[in-house]
Amino acid sequence: MRILHLYHDVMNLYGEYGNIAILTKVLKSCNIETEVICCGLWEKPDFSSFDFVYMGAGTEENQKLVLEKLSEEKEAFQEYVNKGGAALFTGNSFEILGDMITEETGKQWQGLKILPFRVRQQKKSRLTGDAVFSTSKIREETVGFINKCSCIEGIEIPCFQVLMGMGNEDRGKKEGITFKNLMGTHLTGPLLVKNPYLLLALVNDLIKKERKEGLTLEEKESLEKGVLAESIAAYEVTLRELKKRMEKEK
Repeated sequence: MRILHLYHDVMNLYGEYGNIAILTKVLKSCNIETEVICCGLWEKPDFSSFDFVYMGAGTEENQKLVLEKLSEEKEAFQEYVNKGGAALFTGNSFEILGDMITEETGKQWQGLKILPFRVRQQKKSRLTGDAVFSTSKIREETVGFINKCSCIEGIEIPCFQVLMGMGNEDRGKKEGITFKNLMGTHLTGPLLVKNPYLLLALVNDLIKKERKEGLTLEEKESLEKGVLAESIAAYEVTLRELKKRMEKEK
């Protein structure tokens, strides 16, 4: 299993490297030989040679640097996505996948146009807060933290439904994007560390490509009682406390 950590040197806020660390730990626990390749800003990625692509959050300035560099590889990346290649973009990294990013000054940046949505950014104040989302990918809720300065319009297929927190359009009820096997969300935490059941769903999909079938019941139970036990315990505490807050705010 070859994993690409894309632009790890500039898109590395919020400890998002933890997503790669726990993903590889779980894959290796399932006896899946795993190799992580870190691709820096000035390196050229060969998307066709990877099974999974990950990019984390960065500053708005670094986001624009990444947009310019990835634009040079747009056709290769779009081919990877269109063929069903698995990818996860967290934080503001997924904003570059749309049509346009407009800064508060009015300056516009053409996006990769992988999906038809538009981003408006402002720097007067950041939009931050805890979040609880639901998704059709798993029956359990997804938790995390959002820290952004953008409003996103035009996303047709979101990744999550908002139960608590901000959506793509601040108070909207839809968050993130999904297209084929690509998922994008502003949730950080790191996402996969804080959400072991979402991680299991991702691992299950990746393993299907490797051996034509997903996790067995025995493997799933072994992971839940072993390498993911602490993550599950922390997730349950976090979800319980956030649900208490949700009840108070009703």
